[in-house]
Amino acid sequence: MASYLSDLIQYRRLFQMMLVLGIGGNLLPGFHLSVINYPSVHIKRFINKTWLERYGSPLHQETITLLWSLIVSIYCVGGLLGCLCSGYLFVKYGKKKCLLCNNMLIMVAALHMGFSKTAKSFEMILIGRFLYGISAGVCLNAHSQYLGEISPKKLRGFANTNALVFLTLGKVLGQIMGLRVFLGTESLWPLLLAICGIAAFVQLVSLPFFPESPPYLLMQKEDTEGCLKAMKELWGEGDHQAEFDDMMKEKAAMKSIKTMSVLEVMKEPALRWQLYILILLMMSLQLCGLSAIYFYTFEVFRAARLDEDLIPYIALGVGICEFFSNILCSFIIDRFGRRMLLWGGYGLMAGMMAFLVTALSLQNQFSWMASCSVILIFLFIIAYGIGPSGAVTTVLMEIFNQSARSSAFVIAGTIGWMGLMVIGMIFPFTVEALGPFSFLIFVGVLVISGIFSYLLLPETKGKSIIEITEMFSTIHFGKKLLLTAGKNSPAEHTFCTKF
Repeated sequence: MASYLSDLIQYRRLFQMMLVLGIGGNLLPGFHLSVINYPSVHIKRFINKTWLERYGSPLHQETITLLWSLIVSIYCVGGLLGCLCSGYLFVKYGKKKCLLCNNMLIMVAALHMGFSKTAKSFEMILIGRFLYGISAGVCLNAHSQYLGEISPKKLRGFANTNALVFLTLGKVLGQIMGLRVFLGTESLWPLLLAICGIAAFVQLVSLPFFPESPPYLLMQKEDTEGCLKAMKELWGEGDHQAEFDDMMKEKAAMKSIKTMSVLEVMKEPALRWQLYILILLMMSLQLCGLSAIYFYTFEVFRAARLDEDLIPYIALGVGICEFFSNILCSFIIDRFGRRMLLWGGYGLMAGMMAFLVTALSLQNQFSWMASCSVILIFLFIIAYGIGPSGAVTTVLMEIFNQSARSSAFVIAGTIGWMGLMVIGMIFPFTVEALGPFSFLIFVGVLVISGIFSYLLLPETKGKSIIEITEMFSTIHFGKKLLLTAGKNSPAEHTFCTKF
């Protein structure tokens, strides 16, 4: 902790930029994910009332449910679209310019949400959610990559987990603001959905005063002077020669290799192991059971005979627990390493999930089992927040070099958004068929992920991108493989059209 306080003084400007990036970055997608459930009753009533005023007859309940499902799911469609386009946009315009334009898109979405009730148009909510989704797809990729690129090697883990801290903070703020004592009321729900525009405006006016990432300036803009200036501005006047030398080595290694498209990354033999790790880590995040835990939370709390009025606040406690666990992860990840947090986190989560299945199965026979289920939910969230939640993003940031990173994050984001849609559609039916035993599926995924992380994932803590690339190049049964994709080709690629 003391070392981070001294770093805070030395890298004061860097921490200011982390704050600005967080406010307009992962904070907003986290907020959108959690807040939409709170005004659901008011929005459904608004849809029916609007339809009645237009056409003189109310909607059937099935139609209202369908429109509500569309409002919820169109966010993921927008997120997938934003993710697919983000790779090309980052390479062509840089992450800073993309985030600035993204903030304007968020403000347009907020205006649609905020004035939907006044305009008596539920279609404006659909448009706003879709635009929010596009912005989230861009934000989630830009924020993590930007933080990783602007941070010195010794703070890379801390910076990358910082993105997850703001994501969970957004979830918590969404839960708080959605309570009836704040904005989750009949009259204030449009303001609840539009409040994100304020955070976007803060980043829009603050980000221009910060530099573009040093690796982007050096490797893709060939601006050595701009890179050195950005390093001094972000990291102070100290000796950063070692960091600059690492960037120059990476630039030399990339000299004959252009920025790779999604298809080139997928077909490149030298990136095969990195892709295996990416796919497994993203699939494990989607299938670790976190969404199922949140889905089951209210039922578990009711089974524990908790006061109905207290349940939303206890559910808020689950989100706060995840938030503080992520903060703890950001402080320990550079001490214990990524690999240990991954296999240890997966192991603890598998154990908690197995006990939770037992507790849920027996809670009708033993009343005290319901209280055990509540405790196990909190322990599961803590294990997730300290382990995989922060470590996955850090590993993905570190195992791909500058030429492949944007496309790799497009692949990761695509898996994430599609997984979110599929889990949202399938899991309720799985619960209906299997009950609490549906959690056993997640136990199996967690065990496999833990074993893979322990046996096959190399430790990337404290290593430069060149060292990590060299490490992966010798994994292929001792045969060293070099990048072949994109040699002697034009410098630009359109990621969207080639996916």
